[in-house]
Amino acid sequence: MKKIKEFLIEKIIFISGSLSIVFVVLIFIFLIKEGILFFKYVQFKDFIVGKNWYPISSPAQFGMLPLILGSLLVTLGAMIISIPLGVACALYIAEVVNPKLKDLLKTGVELLAAIPSVVIGFIGMVTLVPLVKNIFHLPTGLTALSGSIMLAFMAMPTIVSIAEDAITVVPRRYKEAALALGATHWQALYRVILVAAAPGIFAAIMLGIGRVIGETMAVMMITGNAAVIPHSFLQPVRTLTATIAAEMGESIRGSNHYYALFAVGIILFIITFIINFIADVFLHRIKK
Repeated sequence: MKKIKEFLIEKIIFISGSLSIVFVVLIFIFLIKEGILFFKYVQFKDFIVGKNWYPISSPAQFGMLPLILGSLLVTLGAMIISIPLGVACALYIAEVVNPKLKDLLKTGVELLAAIPSVVIGFIGMVTLVPLVKNIFHLPTGLTALSGSIMLAFMAMPTIVSIAEDAITVVPRRYKEAALALGATHWQALYRVILVAAAPGIFAAIMLGIGRVIGETMAVMMITGNAAVIPHSFLQPVRTLTATIAAEMGESIRGSNHYYALFAVGIILFIITFIINFIADVFLHRIKK
C-alpha cells in the first residue's frame, strides 16, 4: 500500500506539472490564433512603432508605441524605488535583525502580496494621487509617478522574499573569513555576502519586474489611462495591461480592434515570458 500511495502521489505531481505547461502553451496558441489575424490589415512595424492609439476613430489607428513606453516608464519608476528598498530590507532581515524578529518581519513583508491590486489602486487614488497633484502643482495626480510608487510596494514582497533566501544560503564561512581578515560587519555584508548572493538578487529583481509589468488594476486606476508618448513621470500614461482590461469589453468580436487587443496580449506575453525565463536561469545558478 505504501508503494502504491507513493506511486499515485508521484503521478499526481507529474500530471499537475505537465498540465501547467500545457495550459501556458494553449494560452499562447489562443493568443496567436486571435492576434495573428490583425496583421492581415496592419503591418507589424506600423503596429509596434505607431505613435497613435485611436481604435474607434475613423480611420482607426493602432500604434502601440505609447502603450509600450507607458509600461516601460511605470516599470522603470517602480524598480528605481523597489530595488534599493527591497535589497536593503532583505539584507537587514537575513543578516542584521534579531533572530527572534526575523520570521515576524519576513511574514509581515510577504503579507503585502496578499493585498488585492484593486485595493492598492483604491488606496493610491484616495491618498497618493491628491498628494502628487498638490506637491507638483499638476492638473491631475493620475500620473506615471503615482503608478510607479504604488507598483513598487507590490513588487517589494517578491524582491524581499527571494533576495532574502539568496542571502541566507550564502555559506557562513564567507562572512567568517571576511571578518577574520579584518573586515567590519558592514564591509563583509556588502563586499562579500551581497556579491555571493548576486545571482539570486538579480533573479528576485527580474521576478519583481515581471510582477510590475503584468499588473493591471492598480495601473489602470492611478496612471491616468492616456495613450500618449510620455516625456516625464509627471504625465498620465497607459500601459499594455490597462489597455486590454479597459477596451476588451467594448470591442466588437471579430473587429480589427478586437484582434488588435489580442496582438497587444501577444507582445505582453512574450515580454513577461522573457523576463521570467531570465529570472529562472539565475535561480538555477543559485542551486548549482
